[in-house]
Amino acid sequence: MNLIIIGVNHKTAPVVMRERLAFSPADISDAGASLNTLPDGHLIVSTCNRLEIYAVVDEELIDAEYGDKSQSTDPFTRLSQWLAHTKNISLATLTPHLYHYRNAQAVSHWLRVASGLDSMILGEPQIFGQIKRAVQTAKDTGHLSKPLGWLAEQVFAGAKQVRHDTNVGTQAVSLGFASAKLVTQIFDDPASLTLLIVASGEMNRLVAKHISELGVKRILIANRSRDRANAFASELAGAGRHIEVHPLDALPELLVQADIVSSCSGSMHALIDKKMVKTALKKRRYRPVLMVDLAVPRDIEPNVGKLDDVYLYSIDDLQHVIAGNLEKRRQASIEAELLVSQLVVGITERWQVRQIGADIQTYRQQAEKKANAVLEEALKLLAQGNTPSETVLTELTYKLTQTLTHPPSQLLRQVAQTGDTELVSQVVSGLNEAYRKDSRKNETGS
Repeated sequence: MNLIIIGVNHKTAPVVMRERLAFSPADISDAGASLNTLPDGHLIVSTCNRLEIYAVVDEELIDAEYGDKSQSTDPFTRLSQWLAHTKNISLATLTPHLYHYRNAQAVSHWLRVASGLDSMILGEPQIFGQIKRAVQTAKDTGHLSKPLGWLAEQVFAGAKQVRHDTNVGTQAVSLGFASAKLVTQIFDDPASLTLLIVASGEMNRLVAKHISELGVKRILIANRSRDRANAFASELAGAGRHIEVHPLDALPELLVQADIVSSCSGSMHALIDKKMVKTALKKRRYRPVLMVDLAVPRDIEPNVGKLDDVYLYSIDDLQHVIAGNLEKRRQASIEAELLVSQLVVGITERWQVRQIGADIQTYRQQAEKKANAVLEEALKLLAQGNTPSETVLTELTYKLTQTLTHPPSQLLRQVAQTGDTELVSQVVSGLNEAYRKDSRKNETGS
């Protein structure tokens, strides 16, 4: 069994091509049914910046299916052909933008991806959840084999250890993530808080997404365009959230209710001044307020930050924090990469042990089948009564010995032809010692 990964390089593939190659959740379910060239399980990971196919394949089965050795039976080629055909792109156009990994390299890549070490934003946690969803989809559609499911469990456990034992994912390195981090540092119970979003631009959408994921249930949206505000509210809906849409001129009243304010309006003048906030604080009985001003020019007057119980952060403040945190993540990534290397060794060793166990079981089944065939032939001779029983038993013993020792003998000859005499010596010595142990057991009756 081989673990293989094939993916699209987002650094070289044009945006138009990446868009054509993307799979929606519905596409993945349909595509999985057509990917029947991989009998041992597969899963598809498709995100805004990543397309990868993870699969376990038995290359001997693939070779046997074709028979004609002149045809390419390499699993990477077959996956490339399938992807090109599925997305109606020529193989010649697609191939230069693909990368692939096998076995230990594949495990290392998968673990680095799940740990956030292979992301555009170093250490970002979203990809871990995206891969888990891909695994669940493969399971739900019947495409997650036991070997691939076992590998996924090993990778998930390893990724959790990397993020727990290193600081690669603990520092905020995006404005939305940094804003959410401030919330956790200032407040103890996010579920009891009210978030006020001033303007529904892209920056505020990311902030609202990160903060709402902390468990904030009440969100107020103040925007000039009610239609855009309603569309934004629809994006945030769900998970028991209560969302209200208000005009911008309602800001004085909304500030009284807000524990967190995120503003990024694009206005040329400040929307929130010191007097407005001071009045709101008095009505709030001076409960603390976190105010994040992402606008340039500023939406919130700088002197608002001088008020007690107000924590005001500008976009420059957050960017300084992010720059420092990104450097800390880079330093932590060195330790994380070392841990990944150690984990890969352990996973591949356990994988090989699982594989040899399956191989031994298959060999035993084949040996038993051949032995039964020889025994059946001997029993027929005994039933006919034409051949002395001693002759039949002698012939049975000879044929069993030939049948059971032929495959190992043939394998030893093949290994000897490679020139690896040390390996041959170890195997022969091990086999002879095993036979001696069996003989001693038989002699002692134990």
